[in-house]
Amino acid sequence: MSVLRDAVVDVDDDGRIAHVGPADTAPTTDAPVTRVHGLLMPGLVNTHAHTPLTVLRGLGGDLPLMRWLTEVVWPAEAKLDGADVRAGMLAGTAEMLRGGVTTSAEMYFQAEHVAEAVLEIGSRVLLTPGIITAPGMERLGTWEQMRDAVSAWIDADGLRSGPGERLELGYGPHAAYTLPTEAIVTTAALARERGALMHLHVAEAPGEDDAVRAEFGSVPAMLERTGSLGGRVLAAHAIQLSDDDIAILARHDVAVAHCPGSNAKLAAGVARVAELRTAGVRMGLGTDSPASNDDLDMWEEQRLASLFARQRGADATALTAGDALALATRGGAAALGRDDLGTLTAGAWADVVHVSLDDLAFVDPDDDAQLVSNLVWASGARGVRDVWVAGEPVLADGDLTRVDPAEVLAGARRVGAKVKS
Repeated sequence: MSVLRDAVVDVDDDGRIAHVGPADTAPTTDAPVTRVHGLLMPGLVNTHAHTPLTVLRGLGGDLPLMRWLTEVVWPAEAKLDGADVRAGMLAGTAEMLRGGVTTSAEMYFQAEHVAEAVLEIGSRVLLTPGIITAPGMERLGTWEQMRDAVSAWIDADGLRSGPGERLELGYGPHAAYTLPTEAIVTTAALARERGALMHLHVAEAPGEDDAVRAEFGSVPAMLERTGSLGGRVLAAHAIQLSDDDIAILARHDVAVAHCPGSNAKLAAGVARVAELRTAGVRMGLGTDSPASNDDLDMWEEQRLASLFARQRGADATALTAGDALALATRGGAAALGRDDLGTLTAGAWADVVHVSLDDLAFVDPDDDAQLVSNLVWASGARGVRDVWVAGEPVLADGDLTRVDPAEVLAGARRVGAKVKS
């Protein structure tokens, strides 16, 4: 990660970065100037989340993945209506903005309400409406209806829409164990036709996909043999991988959303981060669901990713502070197939985070290497003071600018009480 001292970021009228460079070489302008003391950095990118599940936080918190899904999450989700989904998304997005997360890749249902919340609070989302066959989900339609609704939405509005292109659409086939193979194959074809992201869970926990392994060898092998790769594909978790599986992901340029916190809490396993990186697999970090993590703190994910990679390989250099920060910013953007996010460069969207350095976490902010180390390992979310999305302030001195935090909290607690009633 590079550090530029005494610098200026210019934002154009469309909300994109027009110039980044030293203050003494910045172009003259009559535009308003905001002076900040501290550090400016790109907004963090959460590459895998089910943020509306903020309202289920803490339910079934000591169960393994499949029991947690079948006994707790899916029955509770069956009680959620559109207003509940919107309330959960508002609450979770408020939490993410306070931690410097400006973009999240969301797989969820009743997705129009997720989009409403994002546009209201002012963040950015790559929205992949869920496609699934699971208990309680029949009320949302068949998997064919869910899939075709995504296609119709993209065909009507385009891949990107909203102020500052805050909304991008993709497809979210849940997993090989919750869908017939035909569902994933046909969804992949529709996504490729539209240049859209296909975002699915892959090889998360032992035993979940035994039927697919018995027929094809693994989920990556199934995806390759059925011609479901070749477009924009994001594999969430990707823990239970063989060397051959990693080679398949690399061969087809499949990206991975690494979710160390959720993986550990659900005892799903430890991803082979070093091997994936060595193979050249694009990778970002994700929080997964706030019901399984149980927070949306992308700084914590950076620390956990680094700790687990170091421990797995017995190598203290396996994932440095700079490496982890790159995964949470430009790496995450690359995993989503975006080069206009996660970076402070001309042409990118002005999704910018201001971190205060007036904190004991920063013992020598004039030392570039120590600055990055202190940022990742010690400061994290508590240093975030201001956030801009497409050049618009959405967090100012720690306060949300577009929504009332008290109303957001009340809405989330209403849904939480409803689910338990």
